[in-house]
Amino acid sequence: MALDGCGLFCKYILIIFNIIFAVVGFAFLGLGLWLRFSNDTRGIFEIEALSSTTFVTAVTVLIILGTVMLVVVVFGDYGACNEKRCALQVFSVLLALLAGAAVAVGVITYSKKDEVGLHIADFYSSMYALYVSNGDPVVRVTLTFIHMMLHCCGLTGVPLVEIAAETCPKPQGIFEHIVMPSCPGIIMSTFDSRAPLVMGILIGTGALLVVALICTIILLKQVKEVQQDVAAYYRTVY
Repeated sequence: MALDGCGLFCKYILIIFNIIFAVVGFAFLGLGLWLRFSNDTRGIFEIEALSSTTFVTAVTVLIILGTVMLVVVVFGDYGACNEKRCALQVFSVLLALLAGAAVAVGVITYSKKDEVGLHIADFYSSMYALYVSNGDPVVRVTLTFIHMMLHCCGLTGVPLVEIAAETCPKPQGIFEHIVMPSCPGIIMSTFDSRAPLVMGILIGTGALLVVALICTIILLKQVKEVQQDVAAYYRTVY
């Protein structure tokens, strides 16, 4: 006896969902661990005065979030692939908690968008300081990506004196050869204008988690029915 069409569909949806979740989780955990234990950044965590900076907090969040996502994936994949009710039940509880957390973070982020924007700008300043102090190539790529995406140039915005000018985008127009927007101000204004979009993305993520939760509940129900049918079959035979 096996799952019917709806149960199989939910099973494969959960497997695909967990593969994507695993990739994102590994990316978060890998980036967090690299920033935590890299020779160029390890010192930040060893200096007590810097232990509460936005950079340290962000790295810690990356490590915790990546770990939690991978734990969720373990239960989800094991439960879906092997049709184990206990693992699926744990997976459903974790999904419900993550969905609630995503929605809550989205609402809090929007309601405190000025404060969050300031923290993001502070995180950028920490990355900038790292690059200026040791020229780390990974940090350079990160800064270049931020500068290109937001079309800004370091802390000063003046290409002629900007220390990280090589990571800045090409000036657009004559005026930008003299001065470009500085990144902390652009980051804060951009986040302020796009806070509703960020909230929408987080709430949308919560909705996707709810869809996965619904599939898990359907699969749980069908696995239970299959197990009951198998048990009844063996009772009648033996």
